[in-house]
Amino acid sequence: MTDSTQKPEAGHPSQSTLSANFDSTTARMNASLSKPQLNEDGHIRHFLGIEGLSREQLKAIIAKAESFFDANGQLINSPELDGCTVMNLFFEPSTRTRTTFEVAEKRLGANVLNIDIARSSTQKGESLRDTLWNLQAMTADIFVVRHSASGAAHFMATEVTPEIAIINGGDGWHAHPTQGMLDMLTIHREAPRPFEELTVAIIGDIKHSRVARSDIAALKTLGVKEIRVIAPRTLLPKGIERYGVKVFEDIDEGVVDCDVLMGLRIQNERIGSPLMAASGEYFKKYGITPERVAKAKPDAIVMHPGPMNRGVEIASTVADGPQSVILKQVNNGIAIRMAVLSMAMQGQREYQALQALL
Repeated sequence: MTDSTQKPEAGHPSQSTLSANFDSTTARMNASLSKPQLNEDGHIRHFLGIEGLSREQLKAIIAKAESFFDANGQLINSPELDGCTVMNLFFEPSTRTRTTFEVAEKRLGANVLNIDIARSSTQKGESLRDTLWNLQAMTADIFVVRHSASGAAHFMATEVTPEIAIINGGDGWHAHPTQGMLDMLTIHREAPRPFEELTVAIIGDIKHSRVARSDIAALKTLGVKEIRVIAPRTLLPKGIERYGVKVFEDIDEGVVDCDVLMGLRIQNERIGSPLMAASGEYFKKYGITPERVAKAKPDAIVMHPGPMNRGVEIASTVADGPQSVILKQVNNGIAIRMAVLSMAMQGQREYQALQALL
């Protein structure tokens, strides 16, 4: 594990001073990030990221998602978006996120349009702003967007179509908030202990993962006892210790006594240079194997956001084993996306009703 207890050199601020300054800066940033997401009553009207949302707001999302399961744990339909039009705008490839959003929208009774970006006017040079304004003119109520540019969803919600509920389906390296929340729902439903008693290990490509960023933010907000990140130094963002996580470069040390093991996909499309060893060598050093799962607590659960690279990030025997909740994550993704869509639309209606009175 990295040692963050070194004494400061003369004339340099102490670690506690740096942490206090970082916490103060983070608080200001979180307040700025949360502002466009919420209406005057503090209800979600856009869902752009987890940073800046309170523990109570995250728990409200989880509780709303739970309401879409029946007594037998099966998903139920609820016509909360009846008459609404949802447009899915995926500027990057997706299987699980796009499909589960579409299922969620239809379970809520919405009219669903999947915009084929590859055949849209953006390929003719039309700007994102003009594309969105044209779609808005087609009476859209909600945009679900995935984009390669970090901050794209925030830009849409603040600068282009603020009166349309914007749901961030993943933006660049920045955030994947619905994945973060479906992971929290899965931990809430499947982990052996409450959040406050859990030790969670996130393993793999932390540096390039928007999922890791959203998960760390959610876990911190929900009061998890300890968050560990496990990766080679080349796949760790600089200064990640400031986020209150413990850093391990040795996976066999890092997984000991964990309650949750969360693997991450190697983001080859974002790395751009050889920052890691060959796949076989990576699996040898950082793969989630039965032997490493055995070092965690006996009732630990294993998670992965997908898509998985079997034999690279995780062994098939673990992915398909009794401690894996990976397929439950997919099902929980529908419930979380139903919750976020419903809550954002309700918050947007409240906001628009207030604006009409001004």
